[in-house]
Amino acid sequence: MSNQELGVLGQDGLAVYCPGLLTAPLDEDQAVELAKVFKALGDPVRLRLLSLIASRAGGEVCVCDLTPAFDLSQPTISHHLKLLRQAGLIDCERRGTWVYYWLVPQMTDRLAGILTRPAGAPLPASDCRADA
Repeated sequence: MSNQELGVLGQDGLAVYCPGLLTAPLDEDQAVELAKVFKALGDPVRLRLLSLIASRAGGEVCVCDLTPAFDLSQPTISHHLKLLRQAGLIDCERRGTWVYYWLVPQMTDRLAGILTRPAGAPLPASDCRADA
């Protein structure tokens, strides 16, 4: 896999690789899989949860520390965390009665890669003119 491809977990749990948006057009299956990840990020609660998890000292956080940050019920927070997990953005482990979450940096790095223009590469030529 090149640095300009994104591995997105498909429904079967296998990675589906997507080229960088500026290096090659996505095919339909790649777009569907990538849209699932962006949909998970498209909710303000999930985006905040991801930020709280990613910025936590030590790299992981207990669900008991996440829930008080929101005016939502614990089952609702758990639902949002489940969607982030299904998108491959976070992972977790149960320890006794608590669940601990951490960021999956490979996925966020891949997302950054798909949205980043290769170093030094010009933008694709366009027939559209900014002054038109």
